[in-house]
Amino acid sequence: MAVDLGRDAGVRLGGRLVRAPAGAGAHGVGSTRVNGKAATISAAQAEADTRHWLERAVIGLNLCPFAKAVHVKGQVHYVVHLGDDDDAGLLDVLLAEAQALVDRPASERDTTLLMAPHTLADFLDFNDFTARAERRLARAGFEGTLQLASFHPRFQFGGTEADDIGNATNRAPYPTLHLLREESIDRAVEAFPEAEAIFERNIETLESLGRAGWAALTVGVGGASR
Repeated sequence: MAVDLGRDAGVRLGGRLVRAPAGAGAHGVGSTRVNGKAATISAAQAEADTRHWLERAVIGLNLCPFAKAVHVKGQVHYVVHLGDDDDAGLLDVLLAEAQALVDRPASERDTTLLMAPHTLADFLDFNDFTARAERRLARAGFEGTLQLASFHPRFQFGGTEADDIGNATNRAPYPTLHLLREESIDRAVEAFPEAEAIFERNIETLESLGRAGWAALTVGVGGASR
């Protein structure tokens, strides 16, 4: 759970998806592809891998200074959508989770992570979907109350190569949508006056770690079981 500090703060850890890389709520079991091969991913595995990524990368590398508190307090809600061919279905789940988030106090549920392991594997498609989702959230009345951040296994910043280690700041095991409360973002910015420095610091951290160091964290698909 990386806190999105908002566009005005100049740091949006969910990222603005600006370029696709070159070439590139449900229960039960579905399939995805790992290293080009079909793999079976359950909701339990997707959640476990995402928790592992949060603990090892986001909190472990201090990529987000605000993630540890809500994690330790159990205020991060995890949802897995296993649909594999229906973007509309994922959007319905996102809207339902947005309503569920605002219906609960922050002390009970501060933020929501929605993982979609079997759809939107293409980064550009995910980018397009995220833009549509933001518009739908606004039309549904959540503008000014919630923000949407996003992570993707193939995230790539504009002007970078696909293997640029800096892209790892926004890479998660699965396509992931992150719902955040605006009031929580405001408090985070107040607590960290130099919020705009987070992104630059993260890039420095990852460059120091290197691709081999990132790989050693085992925060990809199946990482929780390694």
